[in-house]
Amino acid sequence: MTHTPASPSIMSPPRVARSTSDVPSPSEPRYTIATLVTNPAQYDAMCASFQAGGFDEASCEYIHIDNTETEQTDAYRGLNALLNAARASIVILCHQDVRLLQDGRASLDDRLNALTHRDPTWALAGNAGGVAPGRLALRLTDPHGRDQHTGNLPERVMSLDENFIVVRRDARIGFSNDLSGFHFYGADICLHAQHMGYSAYVIDFHLEHLSPGKKDQSFTAAEQAFARKWSRTLQPRWMQTTCSLIHLSGDPVRQSLGRVIDRPLARLARRLPSARGWKTIQKAPA
Repeated sequence: MTHTPASPSIMSPPRVARSTSDVPSPSEPRYTIATLVTNPAQYDAMCASFQAGGFDEASCEYIHIDNTETEQTDAYRGLNALLNAARASIVILCHQDVRLLQDGRASLDDRLNALTHRDPTWALAGNAGGVAPGRLALRLTDPHGRDQHTGNLPERVMSLDENFIVVRRDARIGFSNDLSGFHFYGADICLHAQHMGYSAYVIDFHLEHLSPGKKDQSFTAAEQAFARKWSRTLQPRWMQTTCSLIHLSGDPVRQSLGRVIDRPLARLARRLPSARGWKTIQKAPA
């Protein structure tokens, strides 16, 4: 459901914890592995899986938010806090119940380097997502099937599954502040990336997700809140700047008419009784 953000004095930020390993934390890690934790045993097994796959603590950092006893945060707010705390150029946001298989750090390095060569504007990558109505891209093992490989990977997607999301930190993207819960945040960050000119992909990086996912009452409420927020955000609108009035619309017919309609409407808007702030522009002498 949607929520009204509390003031900073009321809502304390979730506490981000770092690894307590004896290995010194790198000053400039290559990867940050970031997780919301509700089951310490699951989380420890996940970390061991990543370390065995080459994500060693000498070059990677592990950070998490402890939700085991008292829930500090939901996914939207918590993952934003983890992104803010991350020091690596690449942040892996993953569930505590993912496990690496044959693909490890060397494979992810290769996939991301190839993706950068193919599309330098990528900001997000994952192992499952939506391509178009009725079309998915998949590369994972989960309770729905082993060794799933669907799509021509890497394939550009409009949404990513939340179990494993790779984020380029220099893209400076995050999750909505006016949504909450634990569903649809993968789609949410993909929309933010798209509107900042970045892209999202499903890549050929095979791992296992132990959970099949759950659709309950909270899922339905989150789906409705997500639809309301983004329908409101993406609805056609007039955008007034200090020097132009622009109509924003996804309608291709309206787009093709463009400034032919916008210019006279902009002139009219400046003459309305409610208009304010406009000054007469003196023409330069001929």
